[in-house]
Amino acid sequence: MKLKGIVPRTWRLLKKIFIALFIAQLLYIVLLRWVNPPVTITMISSWFSLWGTDKPLQKSWADMDEISQFAKLAVIASEDQLFPDHNGFDFKSIEKAMKHNRKSKNMRGASTISQQVAKNVFLWQHGGWFRKGLEVYFTFMIEQLWGKKRILEVYLNVAETGEGIFGIEAAAKHYYKKSASRLNREEAAMIAACLPNPVRYTVVPPAKITVWRQRRILQQMRNIGPDPDIAELISNSRAVKK
Repeated sequence: MKLKGIVPRTWRLLKKIFIALFIAQLLYIVLLRWVNPPVTITMISSWFSLWGTDKPLQKSWADMDEISQFAKLAVIASEDQLFPDHNGFDFKSIEKAMKHNRKSKNMRGASTISQQVAKNVFLWQHGGWFRKGLEVYFTFMIEQLWGKKRILEVYLNVAETGEGIFGIEAAAKHYYKKSASRLNREEAAMIAACLPNPVRYTVVPPAKITVWRQRRILQQMRNIGPDPDIAELISNSRAVKK
């Protein structure tokens, strides 16, 4: 008899916990539309990996209008050239990546900028299908609630740009001793070139693969720069103080 009473009470408790967690995460997603995320799981993991070394965790937030248009264009050219047009997922690239991965040991990803933001802000690196499922959910939600400019702004501030370095502002100061607003085309492309593997693809001194990727990104920046949707997305709404 006691067991029969415990089971429904436990079930009701679990439902209440689930509902509370769902409402909490939904409110957090909405809040981040205007409030900058204070820290991410990836940053915490990086901080632990740097423990006992002389390398500090470097992160610094820069608003959208405080970031060079070259930097915005470079990450779009490097990571997701269809960013202004898709709803969070590039299904053609996903299909191509799946075909490639079935035939090759060198795994190829197809994550959009939106998916990377969902993973970096709300989830953790690596993981299997469970994390991927959560990534789909958070990607859908930020696409609906944030808009493209906010997604790009958050990406530029939480992406890892070197060992223990997070965001375009921290990268600009660390590598070039200047703010993100003053990055030129070549510098922005060099930082964007490191994004797939910021520890291996070093910026200063530049690894060979980083230089190779920078050249490709510079070419793609010239190709997609005139696109009106991209031009509108990367434009600054006010003058930036030097």
